[in-house]
Amino acid sequence: MKTTVDRTEGPAGQATVRLRTPSETASRRAPLFWATRAGLGWAVLLLGQAGWLLNDRIDTVPYLPVPHPQYVLIAVTAVLALLHVSVMPCWRFRVHRWEVAPVAVYTRAGWLNQERRIAPVSRIQTVDTQRGPLASIFGLVSVTVTTASARGPVRIHALDQDVAERLVEELTVQTGQTPGDAT
Repeated sequence: MKTTVDRTEGPAGQATVRLRTPSETASRRAPLFWATRAGLGWAVLLLGQAGWLLNDRIDTVPYLPVPHPQYVLIAVTAVLALLHVSVMPCWRFRVHRWEVAPVAVYTRAGWLNQERRIAPVSRIQTVDTQRGPLASIFGLVSVTVTTASARGPVRIHALDQDVAERLVEELTVQTGQTPGDAT
């Protein structure tokens, strides 16, 4: 894997460091996974609103001149759900990047609020994987790199199973070869 820091010579022969976007992406199945997960959340909300509408006694006010507020609420929720489920996964896939270099783990994540994290290998304490039921259906795994940082762990989301296993193995080897006690 390539490093995320490019070193070039600046004025007077001094080395300059320029950060660039990490090169690795989430799995190609990640957008469908994210859309499905978001869609399930919106479905629960819409079903709750529909149940509320069916349980309410609309017939007590016959012939409303304007749409009933619950219909408007359901329509607005459906439009927001459609926008979220169609835009967020593709946008998030374009933003999510990660890379492991000999000295650090680099990530960029988010879709509305984007965050770039750099965790030195010498500070890594644990490397964990997570896979929930929905992620299992899509064959995806997330990797969490816990460091000696107050900022919290670095997470790499929605990786293919084999990529996640290689990543964990690589980080385990690198961490074992790096001097220091990760504190």
